[in-house]
Amino acid sequence: LSKIIALVESAQMGKAPLQQLVDRVSAVFVPVVMVIALLTLLLWWILVGDFGQALLAAVAVLVIACPCALGLATPAAIVTGTGVAARHGILIKDVDTLQKAHAIKALIFDKTGTLTEGRPVLQHWSGDADSLRLAAALQQASEHPLARAMVETQGELALPEPQEVEVRIGAGIQGLVEGRKVAIGNHELMATLGLVVETPESRDGATRVWVAIDDKLAGVAALADKLRPESQQAIAELASRGIESWLVSGDAAAPVAHIAAKLGLAGAFDSILPDGKVAKVEALRAQVKGLVAMVGDGVNDAPALAAVDVGIAMGSGSDVAMETASITLMRADPRLVADAIDISAATWRTIRQNLFWAFAFNVIGIPLAALGYLSPELAGGAMALSSVTVLSNSLLLKRWQPKAGRA
Repeated sequence: LSKIIALVESAQMGKAPLQQLVDRVSAVFVPVVMVIALLTLLLWWILVGDFGQALLAAVAVLVIACPCALGLATPAAIVTGTGVAARHGILIKDVDTLQKAHAIKALIFDKTGTLTEGRPVLQHWSGDADSLRLAAALQQASEHPLARAMVETQGELALPEPQEVEVRIGAGIQGLVEGRKVAIGNHELMATLGLVVETPESRDGATRVWVAIDDKLAGVAALADKLRPESQQAIAELASRGIESWLVSGDAAAPVAHIAAKLGLAGAFDSILPDGKVAKVEALRAQVKGLVAMVGDGVNDAPALAAVDVGIAMGSGSDVAMETASITLMRADPRLVADAIDISAATWRTIRQNLFWAFAFNVIGIPLAALGYLSPELAGGAMALSSVTVLSNSLLLKRWQPKAGRA
């Protein structure tokens, strides 16, 4: 909890690029106002001959031009925007992300644990029980969600410890269990063992892995991971905002294509190794006019989350993903992605409105004060009113409610 609070405070203390521009404008604005006040004093004194009236007009110019509202316009909206986002489970880590998230035009979703529940189960096994036991024993050495699914089939049964384990990235795993050579993986791994396997057409979205024992095919496991019930609505919400959704996964083509078709995604990348996700990000960035974001939850998603314009991590995922991403969704609900974009747009809109009012008061007020239509008292009231207007407009953000992912 303390870490979350620190991240929110850090975001609220930061300066958006637009605020830096406002600061530069203020640095020029103040000397210009001083010159206008001096000219007002001199012209009133020369033309009217009343130094007292000339001094009142000059003071009124200085008072009405006090850039309080200009300085409050951006920070007030940022503090309110990041605060209301955090209350609804959207943790925005820096101001730059808050300012640019609304410009996202394409989103890449990781599959396992992001659009799916991340808890695959064994749907079908074609071999015998002892072969499955040996396979589950070897899978104890793997952190892959599919491996956990095979281990869980053995319940409380004590499994032997695997020896000489070798993980083949993008292919599978092999090792010794009870002195027997066990290999689990895709057709590429089986090919290295001299085994030729046929890949059946997957119409159910299940991922199929082969198990070989002592260089002989022992069975095929169909492992399925259920889609999150919110995934369909999440993709629909993004599409309604004109944002394309893509899928990237290390799984085989058939299950990835099945999920992409079911959700109506713009496209999908299958059989992608962890370091290949960054290349897909760059390819999509060259294809899309606008910012590219990614939503992921695993350690292998971290490089891609760092490479995109806006990285979004699921709070149920790994610490590495959450540290790398610039937005963390505190609930495992992909619908919050659209809400994160919405609060960014709402905050950006509020900042522009605040700047408009701040400049409007000065553009109208300074000439009136210089011409003698505003006394210092009225100028002070108008200056205070401009600050109150900006703060009140920013506080309206507290009424923002998520449309897609309601708690």
